[in-house]
Amino acid sequence: MKIYSRFDSKKIIYESEKETMKEAVVEAVSKDTNLRGANLRGADLGDANLRGANLRGADLGDADLRGADLGDADLRGADLRGANLGDADLRGADFYHVLFYGKTGTTKIKKSQIEDFHKALGIIIED
Repeated sequence: MKIYSRFDSKKIIYESEKETMKEAVVEAVSKDTNLRGANLRGADLGDANLRGANLRGADLGDADLRGADLGDADLRGADLRGANLGDADLRGADFYHVLFYGKTGTTKIKKSQIEDFHKALGIIIED
């Protein structure tokens, strides 16, 4: 399985003997591989351990990240339009300049994740 750059469709960022994108991404993250700018559009990464991953500028549009561990992941400038973040661990993730969809967006989180999501965005809610 090959993981390509979202900016240069011929540039391979990571290559693995794994058969699925999810397995290849988890393997890359476990080896501290820099996945900055990776093309992961539409990938099924549900329940994947992506803790501490460098996904800065990655295309995760329409990706399934339900239940994934994104704790402390660098997602600055990533494209998350249409991604499903339901039950994902967002604690400590960096969402600076992340692309969502706007007012009628399709990026999904659960109500129980709102506090962690706000923290990841750098928003402090006062009483």
